[in-house]
Amino acid sequence: MLANEEVAIGRSAVASSGPAFHALAKSERDGERATMKAWEDFVSGSRQENLPVRDVVIRSWARCQSFLVDARADAAPVVGADHVEALRRENRELLQAAATTMAEAADLLAGTRTVMLITDANGVVLEAAGDRATLSAARDISLGCGGHWSESCAGTNGIGTALASKTPVLVQAAEHYCAGIKGWSCAGAPIHDPLDGSVVGLLDISGLKQGFSAQALALAVVAARQVEWNLARQTEAEHVRLLEACLEDSQKYAGEGLIALDARGRLLYASRKAAHLLKASLGSDLPQLSRGTKLPIVGIAGTVAGNPADGQLPVPADWVRPLMLDGERRGTLLVIPRAAACRLPSGRRTASDETDHARSRFGGIVGASDSLRVVIGQGERLAPLPVPILIEGETGVGKELFARAIHGHSAVAGGPFIPFNCGAVSREMLGSELFGYVRGAFTGAAAEGRTGRFELADGGTLCLDEVGELPLDLQPYLLRVLEEGVLYRIGDSTPRRVSVRLLAMTNRNLRHEVAAGRFRRDLYHRLAVTALRVPPLRERQGDVLRLIAHFNDLLADRHGRDPVRFTAAALERLHRYDWPGNVRELRNLVERAVLLSTGGMVDVGDLPEELRDGCGGVDAEGWPLPGPPMPMQMPASPGLPAISPPAMSLTVTEQRTIEDVIAATGGNLSDAAAVLGISRSTLYRKLSQHGIRREAIGKGVGAARA
Repeated sequence: MLANEEVAIGRSAVASSGPAFHALAKSERDGERATMKAWEDFVSGSRQENLPVRDVVIRSWARCQSFLVDARADAAPVVGADHVEALRRENRELLQAAATTMAEAADLLAGTRTVMLITDANGVVLEAAGDRATLSAARDISLGCGGHWSESCAGTNGIGTALASKTPVLVQAAEHYCAGIKGWSCAGAPIHDPLDGSVVGLLDISGLKQGFSAQALALAVVAARQVEWNLARQTEAEHVRLLEACLEDSQKYAGEGLIALDARGRLLYASRKAAHLLKASLGSDLPQLSRGTKLPIVGIAGTVAGNPADGQLPVPADWVRPLMLDGERRGTLLVIPRAAACRLPSGRRTASDETDHARSRFGGIVGASDSLRVVIGQGERLAPLPVPILIEGETGVGKELFARAIHGHSAVAGGPFIPFNCGAVSREMLGSELFGYVRGAFTGAAAEGRTGRFELADGGTLCLDEVGELPLDLQPYLLRVLEEGVLYRIGDSTPRRVSVRLLAMTNRNLRHEVAAGRFRRDLYHRLAVTALRVPPLRERQGDVLRLIAHFNDLLADRHGRDPVRFTAAALERLHRYDWPGNVRELRNLVERAVLLSTGGMVDVGDLPEELRDGCGGVDAEGWPLPGPPMPMQMPASPGLPAISPPAMSLTVTEQRTIEDVIAATGGNLSDAAAVLGISRSTLYRKLSQHGIRREAIGKGVGAARA
């Protein structure tokens, strides 16, 4: 009876408010239909002006169209589990600051058909909480951990559009750009760094459009401010602990300049002497040493990868000391010796590296073997010709040395030489790096836009390394620029004419890549008008000893040390080793000897394990030779008998090198990647490939393998 009375009361209430309720519902339906009609006109191209849509939405649609986002998509792309775990490690301070808020959301949003998400600064979801049924439904559109919701990946949405506009944004149902996401509504609020105000992440509240309240935007903003407050308290507490660690260490460095930096390279402390010594050593372009300033130190975690020409400060490695908290590196201490001002210039190179004529001539390539001289001769004949050149060779053979020499002997030698590694940036960023972008082109874009590598190389040479890494969908754009000399920045419709000499480098066999469908045939023939193959070190008879002598003097001078001496037994091992890492591997070995040798003498016991074991020998594809190696007689070099190289696994060499570098950098993968000369994403891939666990480095090679 009571239930019937309640039903009657409910019906009476609906009847009494019926007209207003139905009017509101009808207004919402009419608004959604109008938005859908505007979206259909926009994506079809039939009408793109004066649409009945909010400005923030129409601007986002325009960006999505410039990104070539598929308007028919029904979900965001998902990054791999390993990548998500790496991003969670990189953003652990953000996740710690958001932990309380997310825990409250799990209870607060239960039964509300909404969820709360935390993303990184690029829109990748790191954490999700809220109504369980909605979390399950959200997985259908990749609205969970690993979903990549930047506008360039998933079109207009609360996450990507808030990151692009750097302001809180509400995106309702039909306002989404991708058709399959229009059943959802979302509200996103950026999370800012407490010191410099940069966007470090985003808090989003999402739900199915039925019943989703616009008040979710206010809740998202309040929750994001709570995360920022927690982040500020965490940062301040960590900085206090780092300063305490710095003061403890300062007693060991009396009379020397000290600079303490946090994990992102921001200044915490600088002694009076440090500013004087640093300015005397590095020049007048030193940034103001005030707390919170980000010092662009090469090799310090949190700095952008680059070189001194990009505005970074190339401090010597022996200045750098890690600041440890709870057994982990959380900052950096720069110890600047009193003699720095007079010692550094002889070994230091700044922007002159890119214009040093010694680096842009064939005479600067060390070696006198017949195989090398043949290639140098070919390069000298091809350099003056205005045609692209494909430079092929294994990793570490010195392809960029040939590229620089070709530039220095070309008709555009007076123009810029712009090197770019196609494998060092993510697939999503390749287009913007090569062709540039205009203001607001995508999430995270610089406010003033950016000039691409092609424009930077105008009137000179563009050198594309690892050109085989170019994704298929980007290759037609590169081909068009090469054939027409015209490019379009991302997000722009204005053509820009460029005149560039292109040199491409690869360690792959592009003919095999073409046959396998991974590289366009027309682009291959455009790049390989002429080609050079730089020989591997094992084919350069007699050059090993010449290179050892060259690197010994060069690196000893750079590090302010005396050259080392190799015993006859050590030289014999070096001479008959197959050098799967080629000249780069040899250079690294000599540098290690210069830095670590005791008494200035290097014997067999001081060499890496693979050389002590007498290993060597790989087949044409880089795989270890089975069983005992077949002897291959090599002509004797001065002072050494003819020697036969034995077998060595390139895979094992790479694995041990990665393990050694990670151990030497205290487990800091940013520093390790910089030392190895690869991107951090490539290093993560190598760790997974070899089964290496960072936390086990230092406990033995066996422990480091998963």
